[in-house]
Parts: sequence; structure tokens; C-alpha cells
Amino acid sequence: MSEVPVPATRIVRWVENFASRHGDPRLSVTDGALCGVAADGSTFVARLPFEQGYAGPPDPAGLAEALEPPGRWGVLLVRKGGFAVARMAGDRVEEHKVGQRHVQGRTKAGGQSQQRFARRRDNQARQAYEAAAEHAVRLLGDAPMLVVTGGDHSAVDEVLADPRLRALQVTGPWLAVADPRRSVLDAAIEDALTLRVEVTNAD
Repeated sequence: MSEVPVPATRIVRWVENFASRHGDPRLSVTDGALCGVAADGSTFVARLPFEQGYAGPPDPAGLAEALEPPGRWGVLLVRKGGFAVARMAGDRVEEHKVGQRHVQGRTKAGGQSQQRFARRRDNQARQAYEAAAEHAVRLLGDAPMLVVTGGDHSAVDEVLADPRLRALQVTGPWLAVADPRRSVLDAAIEDALTLRVEVTNAD
């Protein structure tokens, strides 16, 4: 099984291409997703982002039309030394902040030098997470809000441990991103708005 992101504007063409490879699929709506079973036994399951359920007709055009981003939501990307936060209104960026903090890489030195280096590195990482948390609080606030996260799992967990962010409700998909820059943030937002399609090819 593999998972592919498919923009809503391309889901009709994607299903047509699936049919050309595997035969016309029998479509159904099951557990809030559009499902297809092709003549050769290959299957797909297409889901809306933000863990939204789909209850419309068994038709890819209907699935595309059902995609409606939350009125207010956020994106939080964190890696060691970098972060990006965006407050969204539908598919529009209301405000964002991208920041970098220097965090030293690993060293091959041993003994006390290695211990001092490790402490310095941990301090730098903690300062980076604190900076990310401050901007997350400023942009996303303390009201309940869906937020899509990505980057490094432990780094995101460190930021979300800030009690001022406890009202945020993390939703999928998890975004595997490089060190956050504005271009990375823009791509992550686009990725967060795509449909997720699980494909299982017949043996």
C-alpha cells in the first residue's frame, strides 16, 4: 500500500488514470472516504484533509467539491534550528513567521569536550523551541484551533508542550519537511490542503 497526496482539482483525472491502468473501479463511500475497487483487484481510498469525513455521492467530483478548509486553522513546522508558523483563513495565509536559530551539529570529540558540546547544543535547541512557541502563541493564540504539524516529531512535541498552546487540536496529515523556509511553508500549506489517497495494487 502507498499513500499519495492528490490536489482536489486533480482527483477526477487521477481516478480516470487509475481506471485506465486497472479497469473501471466500482466506487463507494465507506467510513467517510471515497473507495474504489478496480477490475484487477487494485483498490484506492481517498480521504479529505483535516480528518473530515465525506458523506456525498460515490463520485470523485463530489469529493473535490466537499473539500472546505476550516475557517481558521494553523500550520506549525519545527526542526532543530528552524520553525515556521502560519495562521490560515480557509486557503489564505493571514499571517506567518519563519525563523532560524543556530544549533550546532554533532561532534566526534570525546570526554568533557563532548559533554560541554552536548550541553551547548541542547541549550541552543531549547532556545529555538522557545522562540517557536512564542510565535505560535502570538499567531495561533489560546483559542481552540486545528493545527497541521510537521518537521521533527520531538521538536514539535517540545513546542506544543508550552501550556499556552494546549487549546490547539493537532490534525493530520503529518508533514515531513526540510528545514523550514518560506518556500517550505508554502509547499506545506498546499500539502495540508490535498486529498490523501491510499493505493493498493493487485499482485
